[in-house]
Amino acid sequence: MFENLQDRFSRALKNVRGMGRLTESNVKDTMREVRMALLEADVALPVVREFVEQVREKAMGENVLKSLTPGQTLVKVVNDELVSLMGEANEGLNLSVQPPAVILMAGLQGSGKTTSVAKLARWLIEKQKKKVMVVSCDVYRPAAIEQLETLAAEVQAEFFPSSGDQSPVDIARRAMDAARKQFHDVLIVDTAGRLHVDESMMDEIRTLHSTVDPAETLFVVDSMTGQDAANTAKAFDEALPLTGVVLTKTDGDARGGAALSIRHITGKPIKFLGVGEKTAALEPFHPDRVASRILGMGDVISLVEEVQSKVDQEQAQRLVKKLQKGKGFDLADFREQLLQMSNLGGMAGLMDKLPGMAEIPEQVKNQVNDRELVKLVAIINSMTPHERVFPAVIKGSRKRRIAAGSGTQIQDVNRLLKQFNQMQKMMKKMKGGGMAKMMRGLKGRMPGGMPPGGIPPGGFPF
Repeated sequence: MFENLQDRFSRALKNVRGMGRLTESNVKDTMREVRMALLEADVALPVVREFVEQVREKAMGENVLKSLTPGQTLVKVVNDELVSLMGEANEGLNLSVQPPAVILMAGLQGSGKTTSVAKLARWLIEKQKKKVMVVSCDVYRPAAIEQLETLAAEVQAEFFPSSGDQSPVDIARRAMDAARKQFHDVLIVDTAGRLHVDESMMDEIRTLHSTVDPAETLFVVDSMTGQDAANTAKAFDEALPLTGVVLTKTDGDARGGAALSIRHITGKPIKFLGVGEKTAALEPFHPDRVASRILGMGDVISLVEEVQSKVDQEQAQRLVKKLQKGKGFDLADFREQLLQMSNLGGMAGLMDKLPGMAEIPEQVKNQVNDRELVKLVAIINSMTPHERVFPAVIKGSRKRRIAAGSGTQIQDVNRLLKQFNQMQKMMKKMKGGGMAKMMRGLKGRMPGGMPPGGIPPGGFPF
């Protein structure tokens, strides 16, 4: 998400970062670039106008002009205005009501509403330690109820059964009674979507809203519809008292216009981002972290939180102890590292949150793809346990067998073994001397001898 914005903002602000003096002329030129970047990202025109005016006004203020580093100060002004535009801070769910707290999910057809119900249930169970029940009031879409039942089982949420011949209001009322009797903390109600905002849809959801009196009414909207997402949310909010927005499919949205427009147009906060298809792919929306990513400064805080929650800490500790005892780093360990990386959203997910990624050429980024991770794991899976511990035995006939078993070429097996050797050498540097010794050994280069500007012929060294 935000790749296009990130590139344009980086180019626009690069010229002023090192300037010792700001003038009305160079601020005007920079803001013209920023304006074009926002319009290309499909940010709503009223939002663009106000944002550019606010930044220009503050950039020409005395505090900026008299600063020792006016270029850097201008970047800070842009960052602060982006944060202000998107809502200052993360607004969490307000569930401090008599249990069960009801969350009503609304949205258009195809916005990812049912999947978002499951994602939110999983997030509440794992992060908030809540006992969650889910129910589908979508009696119109074929298999909507069965889809939610399957997803509920996956995320280990209680599913309240319903059927297409029941009324949505009756389903919701019975689900509330069941959630109360079974002492659930939260009841998430999935509602029917429509192809557009129509009166019959509004009437039904108004009735549902008055029946369940939800603590949270969340509007689920597809980020790839750009500023239309904000306009749809506004139309919905005029008929129903929304408390927040869940922005879905952000992993496929390179523009980011919806994220920058919704708060300004609707006055409602974005509470969550859907960042993938898996039920774990839901992130709380932090405006300050998103602004940092747009300006190419990464999102290290989110990356650390992901590592803490998704990386198997026990497995990581076992590997550290193994290396400290002088035992070798083998292909089984390499496979575990690849799987851990995949749990963090793969290379693309990691790179999106690392500072300075906007400076890396596009052709280099394109070489770093998650299909390569899958291929490497498949090759190691095709090896015997003995081969994983003693890769030196992997010669001609063994390479042919491994390539055939993993559906790859012998060149791919050779490339993996080369990358593993580089990784093994790097791990040996950790013995006794720790990370500092290893970093001195790298001498400013990436693991495996990759210079910051490119990838070696052997591929990306994991």
